Amino acid sequence: MQPSSKILSLIVLVLMGTELTQVLPANPEESWQVYSSAQDSEGRCVCTVVAPQQSMCSRDARTKQLRQLLEKVQNMTQSIQVLDQRTQRDLQYVEKMEVQLRGLETKFRQVEESHKQNIAKQYKAIKVKMEELRPLIPVLEEYKADAKLVLQFKEEVQNLTSVLSELQEEMGAYDYEELHSRVSNLEERLRACMQKLACGKLTGISDPVTIKTSGSRFGSWMTDPAAPEGDTRVWYMDGYHNNRFVREYKSMADFMTTDNFTSHRLPHPWSGTGQVVYNGSIYFNKFQSHVIIKFDFKTSAISKSRQLDNAGFNNMYHYAWGGHSDIDLMVDEGGLWAVYATNQNAGNIVISKLNPSTLQIIKSWTTNHPKRSAGEAFMICGTLYVTNGYSGGTKVYYAYSTNSSTYEYIDIAFQNKYSHISMLDYNPRDRALYAWNNGHQVLYNVTLFHVISSQEL
Repeated sequence: MQPSSKILSLIVLVLMGTELTQVLPANPEESWQVYSSAQDSEGRCVCTVVAPQQSMCSRDARTKQLRQLLEKVQNMTQSIQVLDQRTQRDLQYVEKMEVQLRGLETKFRQVEESHKQNIAKQYKAIKVKMEELRPLIPVLEEYKADAKLVLQFKEEVQNLTSVLSELQEEMGAYDYEELHSRVSNLEERLRACMQKLACGKLTGISDPVTIKTSGSRFGSWMTDPAAPEGDTRVWYMDGYHNNRFVREYKSMADFMTTDNFTSHRLPHPWSGTGQVVYNGSIYFNKFQSHVIIKFDFKTSAISKSRQLDNAGFNNMYHYAWGGHSDIDLMVDEGGLWAVYATNQNAGNIVISKLNPSTLQIIKSWTTNHPKRSAGEAFMICGTLYVTNGYSGGTKVYYAYSTNSSTYEYIDIAFQNKYSHISMLDYNPRDRALYAWNNGHQVLYNVTLFHVISSQEL
């Protein structure tokens, strides 16, 4: 050992940065000094030992103590290094697990939010369906003889309504498949009862069914709603003026598959496409006049004719598509109607109920809807329904009820498949709309429901 003091540096690894107590001798020239001081930049504790001069080293008994201390420090260093390695490995594992747990937490949150959204969507859809079913419940009251069935339906609707109310609060504790099945089953049973009703309010129009493609862009075709059972003859009239020949097909099947027909010649050409066949006779507007003619197919003769006083004609108050469609004759569950416009009503639509035998006006209603703004119109159960156009996107948007003398704006989709409607009439026997759409003969099914007032119960 050299005469000068030597400094021995011991580096001890400490994970948590713990500092050792500083030990100071009484006189640094006579004995050893052991220091444990500040940590280095990597968090390790640095211990410094200062040895005395050589002359004292060989004689001082503390030399042995220093060696023992050095061995202890070395043993501690090794142990701490092993502990640090394990701790670092565990720390890496914990950090990795932390990342995975945070990822799982995010995924669980996303799943939870998605679940809530799905539940909300399903709840909303079922609630809408229930709102559609509610107006149909009074329909069942008409069938008082089947009181048990009515009660059962009401209980089911109340149960479903109760479940929906609980769903709104709990959002997710019920089997949606079972609930949807119950709603669908109830809807089918209610609609089956609806079909027994003779009249109702229009709620929907089906997609069109093309029966045939024939004739010009304009025309009319129909069946007789008052024909005897088994009489399914089809009547066909091409064009809207300067024509007086009506084709008769024996059946709908013949009309669809063959070109075999019987031709009937009218005494006068017709005007527009508002003709109608009713109880074996055809009713039409005589060309360039406000005269209505009833022509009997059996006798091939005019059985009655009458002027429709004040009615516009000769393209004065036509539908939006033109075509001398000033006077439109219709038949619904209540009988024969005429739809037209007058100067007295400022060109707005007038609805008149006609006696089918005498053609006299039984009663008239004046509306606030301009005739020229209407695409087409038809009567169902005493209510006139008007489309907003005849080409492109079309819908039924106006309804005037002769039963209550009131009107409302509605929104019922109507698919205008061939982009030009020139005739649209309702047949109460078939509960279908007959349309002439740009040289195509088309059918639409309709959906009706009946709301019973408390006075009717």
